[in-house]
Amino acid sequence: MRDYLDVSAVEAFVLVADLRSFTRAGEALGFSQAGISMKLRRLETSLGRRLLVRTPRRVRLTEEGDAFLPRARALLGAHELAVSSAGQPTRRLTLGISEHVAGPELPDILAKVKSYDSGLLIQVRVDSSATLIDAFERDELDVAVVRRQRRRHDDDVLFPDSYGWFGTLKYETLSLPLPLVSVEEACGVRSIATRLLTQAKIEWLDAFIGGGMGAVLAAVSAGIGVAPLPRRLATTGLIDVGDRFGLPPLPKADVVMLSHPTHAQTTATLRVLGAAFRSSVAEE
Repeated sequence: MRDYLDVSAVEAFVLVADLRSFTRAGEALGFSQAGISMKLRRLETSLGRRLLVRTPRRVRLTEEGDAFLPRARALLGAHELAVSSAGQPTRRLTLGISEHVAGPELPDILAKVKSYDSGLLIQVRVDSSATLIDAFERDELDVAVVRRQRRRHDDDVLFPDSYGWFGTLKYETLSLPLPLVSVEEACGVRSIATRLLTQAKIEWLDAFIGGGMGAVLAAVSAGIGVAPLPRRLATTGLIDVGDRFGLPPLPKADVVMLSHPTHAQTTATLRVLGAAFRSSVAEE
């Protein structure tokens, strides 16, 4: 008799392959790590092949797992098409991401979410955390991934972000006033940085105010000044000059996800989004 594959086990395999973590895949699907392991053992038994190799520090696909992955994605796509209702309206997700959160891993995160939920139309807005929280509270956003401004009952902590004072090798000695590079005058990170500088009695001046994180990184790389940045976003060639110049330590900030109640399938996709963010930071 022909063996039929368990679609939920195939889904678990794809998420483990994408997130490189049994824990994150379980988090996304609402299963324990042991539950995910059991699903994958049954899938491997059904296929008669080993798909994954798991060590204490990482998960990798076997050669047969690599070969099965595109077929698994195709199976999930066909299953979604089969169970979807003809003519149903497109589900949309309006996602706001803070300038200080949207790093180089963002395209990969969005690709993982889209792979899991191909029928979802994602609209992304990048702005300051304060602006996005205001938009979320006005119901202009379904989801906001932001730096935590204050504790609230409805936020989901994704990861703690550490910050430093970044410049180039040009800054071998500190010349006052400190040339400061920041995103915008209303930026929360800038507000914290300037308050700490003032408390430490370190003179500073605005050397560059950018319209986005790309502009800020370009200005710092060009040697225009020093910027308070998440360590995740510091590009090649930038160094943390905080200790060298005796600049005040910058506090960590929790990155959180805020979301409104939504379609059941989209709620499941939000778990994948959160797991993808956590997984991307863990890989660094």
